[in-house]
Amino acid sequence: MVQAAVALNQPKVSVGGRCMVAVGITGCLGLLLTIALFYSKQVRCFGTLFFISIFMKKSRNLLLAAGTSLVIFQNIHNTLENLSGLTRSLICNFRAKKEAITSPFSNYVKMLKWIGDVLKGVTDLGVVNLDSKLKITPKVESEILQERLAQAEQMLNQTVRYTQAVMSTVSSVSSKMFPAISFLILLTFIMLQVRKYCKNMKYKNKYITSKFVDYDNKRKAEGRPHVLPLTPEEEKIYTRIQFVRPTAKEMKTMLKFCVPVATHFVAWTIFITVDALLYLFVKIVASLVGISLNEENHTTDFSYSITLFEKQCLPKPKLLLFNSIAPLVVILLMLLVMAATSGKLSHLRLMVTTHLPISLPPCPIYMFNILTLYLYFCLPQLHFWCPLLFKPKVHQLSTV
Repeated sequence: MVQAAVALNQPKVSVGGRCMVAVGITGCLGLLLTIALFYSKQVRCFGTLFFISIFMKKSRNLLLAAGTSLVIFQNIHNTLENLSGLTRSLICNFRAKKEAITSPFSNYVKMLKWIGDVLKGVTDLGVVNLDSKLKITPKVESEILQERLAQAEQMLNQTVRYTQAVMSTVSSVSSKMFPAISFLILLTFIMLQVRKYCKNMKYKNKYITSKFVDYDNKRKAEGRPHVLPLTPEEEKIYTRIQFVRPTAKEMKTMLKFCVPVATHFVAWTIFITVDALLYLFVKIVASLVGISLNEENHTTDFSYSITLFEKQCLPKPKLLLFNSIAPLVVILLMLLVMAATSGKLSHLRLMVTTHLPISLPPCPIYMFNILTLYLYFCLPQLHFWCPLLFKPKVHQLSTV
């Protein structure tokens, strides 16, 4: 009694209380994030890099994995459910047919007994009385069939339970762990990218950024050698960040981005089509197999009918197209937007990275030195060693 009283006095947390706690935690986190974004330039840059990284290849692979898992857990699981339902209906139909097969024998027994009674009356001539007793016992060997049907049903139930347990476990784990894993992967990717940019001066150091232009203008104002504007040979190697129209290289990047999307889309379409075709097949079979195949109505005493499928054994298929197609459409739209902007994302990410307070200034200086060495050594050497093939070119450094 004491334990019961203690159990009754324990406070119970209602659903409304849990919702209030969740709303409070979300509000506090949102307020802290807003304050951090307002006061810290580093947080703003990292947040922008996070949203830019959502549209990169890593997030593309995550979205493709999410779409594939969605197709597996929805359409393939539904296909297996329809197949198991069709198998159960076949087993049920076999059991019902056993009864339908044994029932005509009782009619045959009645008919034979009637014939025996008729013959008994014919053979009674008054001189000799024939006392005939006709004993007929129908017997159908159905024990083996019953045993095999029980074994088949047991194996089917075990397979279905195992498949459902595995798929439900994987689905629940992936639905709970996928957002956290995706966030950690994107955050790790951003940190590695920033670390490479800050530690390695050669990392993606082929773009003319705003810091490089400022450094070149500063040297030009001081009367020192400068490299801008670039020559046509240099523009093929070092490109200026611009957002006017996509170049041929950016179009190739977009096509490379779309190739895995197209292959996954074809695979998703195949699985969804197989699921829909199996549903239509089972639906058509369930609507047509209830027709009687043989029915004799010209005799009233010994007529019977056999149907191809019993009504209580008809399969009931399911179709879950909306549960899978609606999220897949959202995923495909996101992938199309990512593909359209994939050519410019590297430029935008590099521009945001250059505004980080932790980014080191030697990166533009390093590229400036490389260009200066190219102008001083590579170009003069061609004219120096092969004066007949290469004519001397007047460069802006010669005027300084």
